[in-house]
Amino acid sequence: MGGIFSVKEKLAGKSVVILAGGESSEREVSFRSAVNVQRALKNMGINAPIIDFKGDNIVSVINDPPDIALIMMHGKPGEDGSVQGLLEIFKIPYTGSGIVASAVGIDKYIFKLVCKGLGIKVPPFVLIRKGEEQSKVFDFVKDVGYPVIIKPRSEGSSVGTRICRSDDELLEGIGEVMKEFGDVLVEKFIKGKEITVGILGSGKDAFALPVLELRVKNREFYDYVAKYTKGETEFIIPAEIPKELYERSQDIALKIHREIDCKGFSRVDFIATEDDVFALEINTIPGMTELSDLPAEARYMGLSYEDVISYVLLSAFE
Repeated sequence: MGGIFSVKEKLAGKSVVILAGGESSEREVSFRSAVNVQRALKNMGINAPIIDFKGDNIVSVINDPPDIALIMMHGKPGEDGSVQGLLEIFKIPYTGSGIVASAVGIDKYIFKLVCKGLGIKVPPFVLIRKGEEQSKVFDFVKDVGYPVIIKPRSEGSSVGTRICRSDDELLEGIGEVMKEFGDVLVEKFIKGKEITVGILGSGKDAFALPVLELRVKNREFYDYVAKYTKGETEFIIPAEIPKELYERSQDIALKIHREIDCKGFSRVDFIATEDDVFALEINTIPGMTELSDLPAEARYMGLSYEDVISYVLLSAFE
């Protein structure tokens, strides 16, 4: 963790803005994260305005560029490489992962293909592309059985995600998700504990945070409501899973973070069964709200919210 206290010196005399909102389905959550980040920066002696990154505000940032853009936009276009590409064109330093890592992270299908290439276990899956014959999914279901879980290909915070237990539910679900979001990922629903592992830092200096187990109280799984409604989910830190699986999930999260070249921070979500772990997805701009996973993991390790933001800020200089 060496060098973390140099962030104030690196930022001396530099302007910082927080990019939030945009047109994402996670717009509201983005602002909640941004407000918390802004408060932490103020505690660090840094005044950073929050900019709703859409419309004329995009032009204003380009015309009057800050020294550093702290991206706190969840989902598209802030977490898929689009904003990163725009900032790179105009040579504006920004926090977090670059274009490639962001694009891989937001695309659940590509992420799973990358994991398979790295020898990392993922649930069996199939992609149903928009405009494609939906009935081909039944060949997949015949192999894996019900229940299955369907997700938009490139959304976060479990937006549009649902569990299907019959042919009728599946076809109806695919149709609705496809109409709103496009391509649909269908994967075998694996019963187990939902766990998540945050990563801080970049490259060889990156390290895994404690494993967090998410125990949902009144929902079928850790969906949007469970994530952002106080009291709906119990955080268990450290996760109550066998030591071997605990360490394996940390190793896998760190490997993914490094292999796709994430910067500053990320979070990898898993399902842990009795004897294995399956990677579900990576978040290259994890939630930073008062109910979010990564800050809770860092806090258990003895790191303050400001410490986490320091790692995020340092990524702008890498």
